[in-house]
Formats: sequence, structure tokens, C-alpha cells
Amino acid sequence: MKLSDDFYRREDVVLIAKELLGKFLYTRINGIVTGGMIVETEAYRGPEDRGSHAYNGRRTPRNETMYAAGGHVYMYICYGIHDMLNIVTGQEGTSHAVLIRAVDPTEGIDIMRERRNIFGNDSQLCKGPGALAKALGLAKIHNGTSLHGSEIWIEDRNVNYSEDQIIASPRIGMNFAGPYKTIPWRFYVKGNKNVSGKKYTSVNEAAES
Repeated sequence: MKLSDDFYRREDVVLIAKELLGKFLYTRINGIVTGGMIVETEAYRGPEDRGSHAYNGRRTPRNETMYAAGGHVYMYICYGIHDMLNIVTGQEGTSHAVLIRAVDPTEGIDIMRERRNIFGNDSQLCKGPGALAKALGLAKIHNGTSLHGSEIWIEDRNVNYSEDQIIASPRIGMNFAGPYKTIPWRFYVKGNKNVSGKKYTSVNEAAES
């Protein structure tokens, strides 16, 4: 079952980022379906979050989609190279988003291998936001796409993780000072081989890093 507007349009983007773990992300590009289970996310809560593109109410053509109602895709290019898939959350105008950092591939794996030119190590196909966007056939052109259509969507397949199966840690790449540099808004499934970036063995270890 596709996730509903009620799921995406809640105010608590941090909770949504955590609850997206275990949900299944799919794309249908040129009639070909690829996808898998979300295993790593990061929450961005504009406008107070210094890590957010909408920090301090910034509003530009690049980030305009962040201000849409929850349930849309926000795509941007990082370092001029990597396409990044974000899920817009909250009510229209709130500018919250969740970066999808890693997916455990389950559907259309042969296609993902071709798109990534990786053969023999499927755990690398969707490890990291740039990798998963390429594996799923996503690019800047998909910015603003509704998650209720047939091109990109997320399903609930009744996979639920307990608190002790989820690690919360600082987000990756926050190169500024202050509390939002280390706030534990990165969530991932403990022990999953598809997770990108630094991995911790417990919540306590992540908090002490």
C-alpha cells in the first residue's frame, strides 16, 4: 500500500525520517520498475536547521519544492555530480525534508547493476544518496514529482523495526558549528550492509562520537 498524505504531512520530520526505515521505495522509469527497502535516512527541519537548504527561510528556485505539501520529491545535485533524493514532509510552506541515504535493493537488480556499472557486489548499488538515485534512474528532472503517481512511490509492506534495531547518529557532511552539526537526525537499520557512511554498534556509541 502506498503511503498516504497523512503520513507525509505530519509536522515531525524527525519521526517521519525514522519511520521511513523499512518502507519500500520504487521507481518506474521508461516502464522499468526498480526499488528496495529504505535502510538509511536523514531529517532536515527548515527553517531553523542549519543543515537545511531552507535554513533561515531561504527560498530560491533550487529549493522551492521544499515548500510544497508533503508527499513530493525534492531532487538536487550535490557537488555538481550526484543527484540526491529527498522526500518533502509537513504542510505546505514548512520546508521539511528527508534525505534517503541508502536502500536495500530488491526489485530490478539487474537494471540497477547496469545503471551503476557494478556487478558482483549488490550491497554497493544503493549505498549512499548519489548511488541510490543513479541505481533507481532518478535525476534533477524528477524534482517536484508526486509520490502518489506511477513514477516514484513508497509502500508500507509491514516491515517495522524496534528502537534497538535503529541507530540514531549525527548527519553526514555537516561542516558548520553549533548544535545542528551533531544533532542525531541520521537514522539507519543496525547491521544492514547497504548503509553508507560511518556505522555504530549502539545508540550510546553514536551519541559519544
